[in-house]
Amino acid sequence: MAVSFDADAANAIFTLPRPDGSFDPDFTAYLNGLGRRRPSVLFAFAPKCAGTFLRTAAIHAVDGQLTRIVHAQGGRDGTPYLPTYILYLAGGVPQATLVAHVHMQAFAANRRFIEALDLKPVIMLRSVPDMLLSYLDMLDGGPVTPEHWLNGYIPPDFSRMDDAAKSDFVVEMLGPWYASYYATWSDYAAEAPERVCVLRYADFKSDPAAVLHTALKHSGLERTPQECREAVDLAWEERTALRFSKGEQGRGTAHFNAAQLARLESLLFRHCHLAPLRDELMPASTPRAAS
Repeated sequence: MAVSFDADAANAIFTLPRPDGSFDPDFTAYLNGLGRRRPSVLFAFAPKCAGTFLRTAAIHAVDGQLTRIVHAQGGRDGTPYLPTYILYLAGGVPQATLVAHVHMQAFAANRRFIEALDLKPVIMLRSVPDMLLSYLDMLDGGPVTPEHWLNGYIPPDFSRMDDAAKSDFVVEMLGPWYASYYATWSDYAAEAPERVCVLRYADFKSDPAAVLHTALKHSGLERTPQECREAVDLAWEERTALRFSKGEQGRGTAHFNAAQLARLESLLFRHCHLAPLRDELMPASTPRAAS
């Protein structure tokens, strides 16, 4: 399909931001106007946080298309790629509504990108131990390759490590990423609550259609409750092919020992000052004894 750009859009593709991620004010104004042309959905979720399910349901609800908005998958952190959005907003590609699912933190440069294009990210709060255990399940479920290096290096001998060592690894090496992820998004959501939609996993478990409705309304693509229920039903039918995780709450706290949970507590609440989100990120439960 032929794509036609005006001169401003063509120049935008090759315009680098400043080192801090900001753009020239005139260019920012242009990007703001461009961003309002077509709504899109941006699930800026942490790994193992129901993102695959919700993005699939959203695609059904808005007749959308999953679009990779980063340079490549498997990197340390997702950083939005400006040419992809220019192509969508100014060139009409994809023709369907863009739906993005990316593991990105709300660092300053990413915030400036979001604001320049008037994007409306959606995040999910979920128990960090539960997500780490789901991540561990994923690593145990197949060969460890760079495609599974989501936000951290996985050693080549991972599959030969014993269970205790594997659990130590995900807590010590991946736990800090989750702490930083929630710290950056917590700050951003407090600063710009109208821009960042914060969902909760407990709500998703009890009524996924209502959570989808909230996410789409925030994105400027509101659908009826019935349409959201139908989209969730369609996504549920695809759960096996898309390797949805078990989604059971409390598995992580029951799996990790007391020392490992204490390490996560320190990361989240001592270093990242996330105490107001304690009920979501570290739900109370009975941990295993330290080994």
